[in-house]
Formats: sequence, C-alpha cells, structure tokens
Amino acid sequence: ADVVVNATSGAASLSALRAAGPAALDGKVVLDVANPLEFSAGFPPTLSVCNDDSLAEQIARELPGSSVVKSLNTVNAGVMVSPPPGATMFVSGDDPAAKAVVVDLLRDLGWASIVDLGSLSGARGQEMYLALWVRTMTALGTPAFTMAIAMPDGTAAVTPAGPASDPTTRD
Repeated sequence: ADVVVNATSGAASLSALRAAGPAALDGKVVLDVANPLEFSAGFPPTLSVCNDDSLAEQIARELPGSSVVKSLNTVNAGVMVSPPPGATMFVSGDDPAAKAVVVDLLRDLGWASIVDLGSLSGARGQEMYLALWVRTMTALGTPAFTMAIAMPDGTAAVTPAGPASDPTTRD
C-alpha cells in the first residue's frame, strides 16, 4: 500500500494536505504524526482542537478517499525510528487494513509494544497526551524519551491491529 506521512506542523496540516490535493491522496494510507499545537499564548503550548475532535479526524474529513491512521505523534523523530526496548506506541484509525500497514511499519522501525486504540476517535487521546509530553520534556530536559506500558505480569502491552481489537464500542 502507498503510505503518505503527514509530518507537517499541526497548524499547517490541513492547508498542506489541501495543497497536495485530496484526489492525489485517494486510496492511500495517510499516517498522521502531526499534533495540533497552539503556541499563540507562548510555552507550554495548548491544543487547537481536543476533547470532541482531533486533527486526525479533521484530516480524514478533508481526505475522504484516504485511510487516515494516527501514530508516532507521541515521540520525537529520533525515538520514532529507534525506539528503546519496551517502549509503547499507539495506533488508531477506522480502516483495519490501513492500521495493519502502519503496524507493520512500526514493527519494521523496532516497535514491539503497539496498542491499538480503535477507531480514529482514539487520536483525541493520542493528541491530548501532548500536554503531559511537553511537561515531561521540560522536566527531563530532553525530547528523547517515550513511555512504556507494563502489564502486571511484566509483559509489554500489545494488541493486534484489526477488527477483533477495535474497541469502538468504548468511544
């Protein structure tokens, strides 16, 4: 499958994708790694959209012929491509086949703990995590970190991507 990565600034994502042309992205998996950070009040940023919508959902509405999947937005670029052992990555999207493509990409990058948050509305939580991420980055003095979800038995948190694990009933 053809994958297009939206790695634009969240504030510019919609206009950049409009400029690319929705028709040019039809039939493609759009991996959205952007965050709707709003810096008008300074640092730390707020989110330009949250709670009942997400940037990923806005992108999906702009690109009805594409399959939008949210992932990799909770880490910096270095961690994206070289995750530490045990690190957890999240994925959400409405198309199980598109999520499977992204999960395969994540595994190729070295992510072993992948949690499928279900439908694209799961992107709301992924994007809202940025408030905690920014505060953690400030406290640690570096953006080179991620999180790991540990299960009580000590194993990594992993859910399969696809319809069987799609918890859309929780939305």
